[in-house]
Amino acid sequence: MEVIGIIPARYSSTRFQGKVLADILGKPMIQHVWERAKQALLLEDLIIACDDERVANAAREFGAKVVLTAKGHISGTDRIIEVVNPLDVRIVINIQGDEPLIHPVMIDTLARTLLDDDKIAMATLMKRIENPAELNDPNVVKVVVDKNNFALYFSRTAIPYQARESEVTSPVYYKHIGLYSYTKDFLFIYKNLAVSHLEQIEHLEQLRVLEEGFRIKVIETKYDTIGVDTPEDLEKVKEYLKKAIV
Repeated sequence: MEVIGIIPARYSSTRFQGKVLADILGKPMIQHVWERAKQALLLEDLIIACDDERVANAAREFGAKVVLTAKGHISGTDRIIEVVNPLDVRIVINIQGDEPLIHPVMIDTLARTLLDDDKIAMATLMKRIENPAELNDPNVVKVVVDKNNFALYFSRTAIPYQARESEVTSPVYYKHIGLYSYTKDFLFIYKNLAVSHLEQIEHLEQLRVLEEGFRIKVIETKYDTIGVDTPEDLEKVKEYLKKAIV
């Protein structure tokens, strides 16, 4: 296979226990993610990787392919590596289980980025920040890129900092959308990277890649999402979908 999608879905969550099964307009959140991902054109397979029978049973009920993984994984990426290890596939898309508004075009964009350029081993997305409140929200990760759209840094604080407002036009800020594509080969390189200093400070695992000197291609998208980290985020998603239905 060329491209598959994996949805890592951990039941336990420090801030929001069982959030992947939280009800959104009559469906568990993980079902919204799966249904949207199924609409992507370039995925040859889609698997939910979970660590709890409650999630597995819910996923099977709506027809998803499920793999139960070890409970001890530190990150979703580690969970994905367990699933793809025996598979013959070139490109893997990491689709977060707490992104119920993910757009299928976002998935295809990341798949196409790696399919079209075999020098790129990892890619992700960014969206221009239009709501000023997101700048100071640590749950909204910000990203800055170089002239070729490779990531320079990810942070929970607003970057870049504008030192002299009178000397330059206002900077454009971008938030990171937590959707990734990797080659399978690079996933196993990633597996052997030590947890990095900046990663520990920011609690952002993608910084491990940058600190080791690897590059992450960042593609701008016009589509926005609402990642569900808290019950308050869940309510925002419900309100958004209610308006969309009307």
